[in-house]
Amino acid sequence: MRRAIFLVPLFLLAGCGSVDGRERAATDTAVRMLDAVAAGDGAAACAMLAPDTASSVSDSDCAAAILGEHLPAPGRVVGADVYGQWAQVRLTGDTVFLAVFPGGWRVVAAGCAPQGQKPYDCVVEGD
Repeated sequence: MRRAIFLVPLFLLAGCGSVDGRERAATDTAVRMLDAVAAGDGAAACAMLAPDTASSVSDSDCAAAILGEHLPAPGRVVGADVYGQWAQVRLTGDTVFLAVFPGGWRVVAAGCAPQGQKPYDCVVEGD
């Protein structure tokens, strides 16, 4: 019985660690995408977009089109939340939404601003 009581806290700690890791991975992807846009590297930015989001940016040349989307400069990360396969990363001046794909986290919407009780208004988002 003592062994079972000891293992429960270990499982709880392991679960918390994985959430922190998932938040960190989602945050890294969001920041890398915004940094790529700010650096003028449209190809790197598009590589971090979800397929539907990349298609909505441009049917032919995402790398050129994303640079013209007027995304805000990457700000300081102020928070991140993971909800199963979805994540929200909040930065000063921007909110980025992500989803898990076979290759890892991908940006599904960026340049998002809250609209009170309405859905976020996003500069870039999938269909």
